[in-house]
Amino acid sequence: MTSQNAFLLSFLKYGENDAILHCFTEEDGFQSYFLRGIYTQKNKKRAFLLPLNHLFFSVRTAKSGSMQTISRFETLSVQDFYSDIKINTVVFFVADFLHQILKDENKNLLIFENIEEFSEQLNQKNYRAHLIFLIKILMINGVAPLPGNGDFLDPETGTFRTSQVHPLFNVEISLLWKTIISKNGNYSIKIPPKIRRDFLDSLMVYYHYHVPEFKTPVSLEVIQQIFE
Repeated sequence: MTSQNAFLLSFLKYGENDAILHCFTEEDGFQSYFLRGIYTQKNKKRAFLLPLNHLFFSVRTAKSGSMQTISRFETLSVQDFYSDIKINTVVFFVADFLHQILKDENKNLLIFENIEEFSEQLNQKNYRAHLIFLIKILMINGVAPLPGNGDFLDPETGTFRTSQVHPLFNVEISLLWKTIISKNGNYSIKIPPKIRRDFLDSLMVYYHYHVPEFKTPVSLEVIQQIFE
């Protein structure tokens, strides 16, 4: 029996009462677990099945090749952000995003701690936190743009140039990238509402160039509409 401290990224109902949870854990990175009876009528812990919910649970040691089964199952903290429609939309988008890019990630305490920090920003109603968080993930993975004197970011090479090479990466968007990176992803950086849509689109473009097999999350359009 082992214990896991984890953030829930996604879950899938299995049969009538069971579920499969996909989590990013402090101890082992991305993991999938089998959870029995969570959908039974009397099981009030079904309310814990929320994206980015911080969980603590025990798992039984599985046979080689088998999925581990959760026994004891608790939430570590009750988040306030699920009642805010804008923050809730951000949560679903980021959980969808992380499920994709972390699926092959082993133990990484820096990523885990940054998810924890991001959750705290959501509780403080920071509506631009996801935009900065996505750049912080690039920085952790060593694929963020390199500092330079140019005014225009080239998303393919990750360098700043003296002339614009991509329609999304104008002076304003490129400067914002440079500012966030130079300030190590400080969450206090202001992002004007009028450019948040284009900035998020620029993030997706950059991820397509630098993360193998990256696919734009299906929830992108929803989050864009919510913030218009």
